[in-house]
Amino acid sequence: MIVLSCKNIHKSYGIKIILEDITFNINEGDRVGLIGPNGAGKSTLFDILTNKSSYDNGDLYIDKSKTLGYLTQHLSLNSSNTIYDEMYTVFEDLVNLEKRLSKLESLMNEPYDLHNEDYHNKLIDDYTTLSELYTNRGGYTYKAEISKVLKGLGFSEDEYSRPINVLSGGKKTRVALCKLLLTRPDILLLDEPTNHLDLDAIEWLEDYLKVYKGTVIIISHDRYFLDAITHSTIELINGHVNHYGGNYTKYLELKKKNYEVQLKAYNIQQMEIKKQEQIIEKYRSFNREKSIKAAESREKMLNKLERIAPPDKDKKIKNVIFETQLNSGNDVLHIEDLCKSFNNELLFENLNLEIKKGERTAIIGENGCGKTTLFKIIMGKLKEDYGICTLGKNVTIGYYDQEQSDLNPEKTIIDEVWDKFPKLTATEIRNSLASFLFTGDEVFKKISSLSGGEKCRINLLKLILSKSNFLLLDEPTNHLDITSREALEEALSNYNGTLLVISHDRYFLNKSVSKIYELSKNGMKEYLGNYSYYVEKKTNPLRFERQEKDAGKTKTQIQHEKKKKKDLEKVKNEEKAKVKHIEEEISKLEDSLLKLQEKLCLEEVYSDSKKSSEINKKVLDTQNKIDTLYSMWEKML
Repeated sequence: MIVLSCKNIHKSYGIKIILEDITFNINEGDRVGLIGPNGAGKSTLFDILTNKSSYDNGDLYIDKSKTLGYLTQHLSLNSSNTIYDEMYTVFEDLVNLEKRLSKLESLMNEPYDLHNEDYHNKLIDDYTTLSELYTNRGGYTYKAEISKVLKGLGFSEDEYSRPINVLSGGKKTRVALCKLLLTRPDILLLDEPTNHLDLDAIEWLEDYLKVYKGTVIIISHDRYFLDAITHSTIELINGHVNHYGGNYTKYLELKKKNYEVQLKAYNIQQMEIKKQEQIIEKYRSFNREKSIKAAESREKMLNKLERIAPPDKDKKIKNVIFETQLNSGNDVLHIEDLCKSFNNELLFENLNLEIKKGERTAIIGENGCGKTTLFKIIMGKLKEDYGICTLGKNVTIGYYDQEQSDLNPEKTIIDEVWDKFPKLTATEIRNSLASFLFTGDEVFKKISSLSGGEKCRINLLKLILSKSNFLLLDEPTNHLDITSREALEEALSNYNGTLLVISHDRYFLNKSVSKIYELSKNGMKEYLGNYSYYVEKKTNPLRFERQEKDAGKTKTQIQHEKKKKKDLEKVKNEEKAKVKHIEEEISKLEDSLLKLQEKLCLEEVYSDSKKSSEINKKVLDTQNKIDTLYSMWEKML
């Protein structure tokens, strides 16, 4: 059943078109990823769906029986309530029921008046009715639900009593997300929900959304998160949308195929147009009445031709190359028994770390565990309590600050870069800025007027121009859109220096690092692999360890265990085959569903109630089959 639909939605600001002919349908229970470059209009579309912004033309349908909840990436509560009390406001009806029940209990405990039997019976009836209502609405579980969500999103019980207005912006946004999840809207709109969350909280949110009963639409640049949650993808690019059945990885595959098909059709038509234009020009050159008429006839036919638009192409940062000016020694960083505390509160101790030339290493851990503090100690901006932290010979550090604190808000873009690298010529500076999508008069914008993504691109450019041989990157993909993240990953893969990164971007960690250190209060634990290896090692510690299981066993025992292992592998292979078959069926059904949804947008269908009803029934049947297959798929994983 369709719960949300857009048809030919158009939105512009002055002469700038933001959204053009936006058309798509969302069915009940869908999990949709809304992706696109920064500035494409994703948040504007969400604002339209939530009536925070108007649209110029088109039709918007939202099922009136459904509740809608929206978390924007810039939302942060500013309440004097404590964190826990703010969660209580979601369950105000239950709190009021508790008060009424408590009052009834007090009245029922008063001495029984034989002359007022009807009054006492009414108290009992009212108490029974309200008790059932309280139970049915989750009165005995809502407090546990509050704790579950708060703990899942990274709040400790010690923080429950903290006033919201003293929290950081990131924590306020997390409180808003907790509150939204507790309201359980039928349609959940999330704009960059993984911002400000550490890895544990992101994984908890993934698990929560996988079993969420409502419809979920997510704007996110977190590709790993999109792969885990979404079943379909809407790409917003150049003002209009393309709908793909499947998660982010599937979208990449389908987009590539679609681009190749569209480009081929466009090129063939362009060749034909050019051919016809040459023929028309030739006929005109004859300068005879008959040839001029033939030229005009062909020209009319050409003008009536429905032109194929060139396929959408992502606007990417280009020529991103990290180079080093100096070669460092083999020993880049040595840390031994490092300890740091603030106001007598221990941050970490017994920290040991060894980084060699060319290594690509990540540091992960809970928010507030000291990752950024460690970077500041390495750079000499903070002093350790005790321990050793030394850099190797010829090591030059390039630091990427997630807070963008080294940017001067009063400077223009070109001055911010040129003042840092005054030896570069105007042409070199302009070319460098152009490769990071700052062209024309844009370079004279003030830093204070830029978006988070634009500030990130400036800092990345400054990092590249520094030609440092040891990069310390603190959340480098925050605020970057997907195409910019991919450009950064590709550049780092060709970097011949040493990389140490803090990141919650699991897709980035898989692509860019080969060693992970998990930081905690008691030191560091090393994992020799990317993020997928780290997860596997955490969940199955013996998975990569050699074990001498056959020591001291008879030949018969060994053969028996080999047969048992072979049988288990056979069962696993059969299960994998079943899973693959189900995935293929889901893919086919989702393609069919997309075609049916496209039919519903045709005038001859939605204007004919009989046709519309038939196709809606097919949509519902197809969706039910998909849901059934997904349930089977989840059980088999």
